[in-house]
Amino acid sequence: MAPSHLIVGLGNPGARYENTRHNVGYKTVERLAQANGLSFDKTEHKALTANGLIGDKRVILAKPLTFMNLSGESVQPLLHFYKIPVENLLIACDDLDIAFGVLRIRKTGSSGGQNGMKSIIERVGTQNINRIRIGIGRPPGKMNPADYVLSTFKGDDVISALELIDRAAKAAETWLKSGIDAAMNTYNGAGDTPKPKPEKTAPTPADETP
Repeated sequence: MAPSHLIVGLGNPGARYENTRHNVGYKTVERLAQANGLSFDKTEHKALTANGLIGDKRVILAKPLTFMNLSGESVQPLLHFYKIPVENLLIACDDLDIAFGVLRIRKTGSSGGQNGMKSIIERVGTQNINRIRIGIGRPPGKMNPADYVLSTFKGDDVISALELIDRAAKAAETWLKSGIDAAMNTYNGAGDTPKPKPEKTAPTPADETP
């Protein structure tokens, strides 16, 4: 059975970048592979890939080896080779403009300054691309954003990052199973965002005690 869906985690290859903020997209597809018994055991179209079933869908998971700014040079050929429609593509990537710990799942939109998304939009030829934007927050003080995204998580942020990546992977599974709207409704926001409580209705006369 040919794969019907492509999930791409963006990042930079190599040990130097492995645990940096810029690589939370990589970490998301790695977590997704681990949870479903898949292995990144093939190199194709400038990407490391894992191929297998997640639920009832046959999926390609990919980590482009092009470095972030040229991600489209891997994603577009993968879509073309496997004849996967763009609506069955999902990108997981970091986002500086979203608070750390927050997910924003969207079905369309600009790159928002994320160079990997920019490259993919240019090569695929549409902004109508499903994406999980993983908030890493803005750099502290006057720190250069380029240095910030290539820095690693420290202290308590290590645990928070693992929890965030796990949520992003679960959001990707929900997208596969139930679609982008279900993923948005379930996972948009912070992990500790309380669900709305039902409004209390006034008691009817029959409910009132004398």
